[in-house]
Amino acid sequence: MALSVLDLFTVGIGPSSSHTVGPMRAAKRFAGGLKADGQLAGVVRVQAELFGSLGATGRGHGSDKAVVLGLQGLDPETVDTATADDQVAAAALDAQLMLDGTHRVDFNYGEDVVLHRRKSLPAHPNGMTFRALDHGGAVVRERTYYSVGGGFVVDDDAVGADRVVMDETVLPFPFSTADELLAICAREGMDISEVMLANEMVWNTEEELRGKLLHIWAVMQDCVSNGCAAEGILPGGLKVTRRAPGLLRTLEKPDNGDDPLRAMEWVNLFALAVNEENAAGGRIVTAPTNGAAGIVPAVLHYYMKFVPGANEDGVVRFLLTAAAIGILFKLNASISGAEVGCQGEVGSACSMAAGALCEVLGGTPVQAENAAEIGIEHNLGLTCDPVGGLVQIPCIERNAIASVKAINAARLALHGDGSQKVSLDKAIKTMRETGADMMSKYKETSRGGLAVNVIEC
Repeated sequence: MALSVLDLFTVGIGPSSSHTVGPMRAAKRFAGGLKADGQLAGVVRVQAELFGSLGATGRGHGSDKAVVLGLQGLDPETVDTATADDQVAAAALDAQLMLDGTHRVDFNYGEDVVLHRRKSLPAHPNGMTFRALDHGGAVVRERTYYSVGGGFVVDDDAVGADRVVMDETVLPFPFSTADELLAICAREGMDISEVMLANEMVWNTEEELRGKLLHIWAVMQDCVSNGCAAEGILPGGLKVTRRAPGLLRTLEKPDNGDDPLRAMEWVNLFALAVNEENAAGGRIVTAPTNGAAGIVPAVLHYYMKFVPGANEDGVVRFLLTAAAIGILFKLNASISGAEVGCQGEVGSACSMAAGALCEVLGGTPVQAENAAEIGIEHNLGLTCDPVGGLVQIPCIERNAIASVKAINAARLALHGDGSQKVSLDKAIKTMRETGADMMSKYKETSRGGLAVNVIEC
């Protein structure tokens, strides 16, 4: 199985990779399948049912809206985030939608998009079923998909394998564990980013990959800029005020330069800006998920702003190293909050950012692995308990805290020789087992934790 850095970092729409991006991709795939198989013309109605965590928190995550957009052929990477809600409202008001963007069908929003708050499908907490009907009410096509974290979508066949899209591409340096990755680095005299680059070149030239990764970085920068400029209240009913613009004004005051924790304040700003944009349904980079999308950009902004000699070559190396670590979580545990709690989202992102920063600061592969281990070890057991089913409380602040933690983990690892009692592989295994032991109410259902102990409005 082969995973790319471009699988881990994708451009999408907020507020959730598993609950917004994934359902949109699944719906688009379903509609596209109807067209590809010549079945589109006979369809007069489509229905969607969302189960498990998708059903429990789908309204707050915009899962229902995402499904409508996907059925109309829209893609999370390119959908106009400014008009997305209006497009969904128009489909509901007109009682029709353009299936795959070309074929008009009847549509009753209240009846055709059903969120089951207490029903789940057996294979994964984020399950959804799509159904296309003909004039007589007969089923033309029915498919079940699972959004398995980070925007990845699989069907019933893939779920039986290992919940990831199978790619049998032969890589020059395949690895599935941190121990294997470190062994390659030691044998070949390569950094983690160099191993990833060699593998990535089976899909893209180095120049092509560099351009794509710098585009990812540009979207991250735009997201921070947009988050710093947007004032007001976040949507959803919790009346959460955007804090990034005010924090930016404070940091830009001339008398703030002597603050010994000034860099940390900037990191907080970067993370808050990204996650406030995500909560508002803005353009976002999954890193590796939307709920944890602020950590990698915040740490990368820290690198560019505060590390002498930082440059775009370092950005590329950072993203490659972060992706290598993210792949280990994807293969051996999960990056889905609905499956293992927030340790799989914020914990994974913290680990990715820590290891990546360690490398670009001059750390060895062993030190980078150590930093990644520190990043996840101190997020083990983190629950996913969004208040009101929204990616706002505690998600936004949690990204800021984890971003600072990632920087600390990298710096701590740089002071050591890489020797440790707990390896990254053992920490990832522990995260998977902890997630399996975690009660379902703490895994993105909004039925436990802060979600039930905080008044929503």
